[in-house]
Amino acid sequence: MMVSVAYFILYFLLFLGLLTLLLFNRKRYTLTPADLPRVSILIAARNEEQHILNCLRAIGQLDYPPHNLEILIGDDGSTDNTRALVEEFIKDKPQYTCITITGTIGQARGKANVLAQLAQRATADIFLYTDADIVVPATWVKAMLSELKEGIGVVTGITTATGSSLFDRLQSMDWLYSLGLMQVVSDLNLPVTTMGNNMLVTRKAYEAAGGYENIKFSITEDIALFNQVLRRGFGFRNIYDRNVLALSAPAASFGELLQQRKRWMRGSTHLPAYMFAIFVLHSAYYPVLLPFFFQASVGIAGAIFVAKLLLQSLFLHICLRRLRLRAAWWYYLLFELYLVFSSILLILYFFIPTKINWKGRKY
Repeated sequence: MMVSVAYFILYFLLFLGLLTLLLFNRKRYTLTPADLPRVSILIAARNEEQHILNCLRAIGQLDYPPHNLEILIGDDGSTDNTRALVEEFIKDKPQYTCITITGTIGQARGKANVLAQLAQRATADIFLYTDADIVVPATWVKAMLSELKEGIGVVTGITTATGSSLFDRLQSMDWLYSLGLMQVVSDLNLPVTTMGNNMLVTRKAYEAAGGYENIKFSITEDIALFNQVLRRGFGFRNIYDRNVLALSAPAASFGELLQQRKRWMRGSTHLPAYMFAIFVLHSAYYPVLLPFFFQASVGIAGAIFVAKLLLQSLFLHICLRRLRLRAAWWYYLLFELYLVFSSILLILYFFIPTKINWKGRKY
């Protein structure tokens, strides 16, 4: 009982602090780069025939001079129609190149190996990374460049899931809520992490980190690169703004969602201690407090539930408002139920000794 009460107090103090920072420490972005340098966009693709054309069409709509864009697509042993679709799309577009990935270099494996080989072929001094199932906004490149100040090695945008089903929309809220927590910490100039589907890295920072081929393999290769770049003395920026909001294909099933989140949780072990503590404290809320709820009166248990729901909903509402998005009030209640169900199952699933199946490969 005492453990649950102490946890409850710590959780609410932390969450009130994060909410206060979100309200009063909002970072403003100019979102206008000083110039328009040549950039290389690197995309790893493996069995993405359902999504790759949407990704490439979005890049084709970028508000950026085409002659300053180099788009490199690495076909990572696709067994579907991905390569043929890419080749057909780029046949009259000289700024696009599709590269068949064979063999590995250094310590790089899987997606990291693709990106390592693409970086070796890139000719620009700025690398922009996205995934083959991502649709970036037209303002993406300019907005990412706007935060590339002196000494900055990594700039990270935000991503959310798209789709119209209830499950898709709850995933979208989950992405934006989690990234909102990260942004609050990032706005304090404390490093958190990056996302390989919406990331800018300078060539100087990438090469200083040794490139993916010289970084110990991780299934969350983006976090591994981010940490190495920071260790080399480079700075970072995170942007929570609609101009860098990329859309990802949602997990098609709850099983696929568990696989995705288990991979992310593997990566969370490499987060700074303060960020890891925030996510553990948040994810363990119901597993820790459920025994307390059974012992407490209905009134006390209900009050605790409502207090958390209100704080969490206000936080998420502010995050959505930053992006000029909105959700009906009942979505916030469903999102809480989604978190209860998914957090408990994910904690159990994380400790089951099974490998992660990612793009047909097991890690």
